[in-house]
Amino acid sequence: MTNVLFSAPDGDWDEYREVLPAAIAKTGVGADIIRDSESHDPAAIDYIVYAPTSRLQDFSPYVRCKAVLSLWAGVEAIVGNETLKMPLARMVDYGLTEGMVEWCVGHTLRHHLGMDQDICRVDTNWQPHVPPLARHRHVAVLGLGELGRAVAVALGRLNFNVTGWSRTPKAIKKVRCLSGEDGLHEALRRAEIVILLLPKTPGTENLLNAEKLSWLPAGAVIINPGRGHLIDDDVLLLALDARRVGHATLDVFRIEPLPPEHPFWAHPNVTITPHIASDTRAESAAEVIAENIRRGEAEEPFLHLVDRAAGY
Repeated sequence: MTNVLFSAPDGDWDEYREVLPAAIAKTGVGADIIRDSESHDPAAIDYIVYAPTSRLQDFSPYVRCKAVLSLWAGVEAIVGNETLKMPLARMVDYGLTEGMVEWCVGHTLRHHLGMDQDICRVDTNWQPHVPPLARHRHVAVLGLGELGRAVAVALGRLNFNVTGWSRTPKAIKKVRCLSGEDGLHEALRRAEIVILLLPKTPGTENLLNAEKLSWLPAGAVIINPGRGHLIDDDVLLLALDARRVGHATLDVFRIEPLPPEHPFWAHPNVTITPHIASDTRAESAAEVIAENIRRGEAEEPFLHLVDRAAGY
């Protein structure tokens, strides 16, 4: 029998208590799932299904553990844990990807079509306008991992003029892909809409600083469902006030929940959503966890392993 420790807040277990055992059973692996609140022998655990907000922070007693399987896409809260010596897999699944694509496409279309102008009117002025076609709208997607790639492809299928940027070279069919500092300048200088889907690492901290924001066309829109640390908040507010940036739609923040006194709340050209762009859905995530357990038992390579040096 394979011993699987479920180490996550109690609310998470309510979502996984039925779907995770069912998903593992479908793989043919016999597994005993133990909650971290239950008495257990760490030395007998084979896999840890993990949320960084769980009770478990010291992995050193889990000497038999073959892998830590994260329920989160982001791993910045765990990747630096010095007691974690076993392989770490991040969450990549179709539920996360489809949710992010839908959110990003929705807000891109909102800004592309000028929906706020059309829908959120409180007077009786009749002011028709005709937006450009998507093929004439330049969109930059910064970050071309699983989520960024999917968003770039989806927008391309809607005929948006999409440029993707990543820190290392990538190739995506029908998407113009750039990398490096020169590539970032080229991506931003024409971007009317910028979507941030990069991980939080030392190399991405304040990626959109004063210099980078100055590269954008006047009035560009920023959409950030990636990480709050990607943008210098103070610089963004100055750019909004100066109309260098026309609008910012933000789903992630340095401190969450966003404090009530934060100036983003009161700014007329900032849209706040409460970290809902995409989330782990238990049914699809359980399939990924189960497949990695099957792979571990079959001595096959794990899916979605984290590069500790890169931080994601």
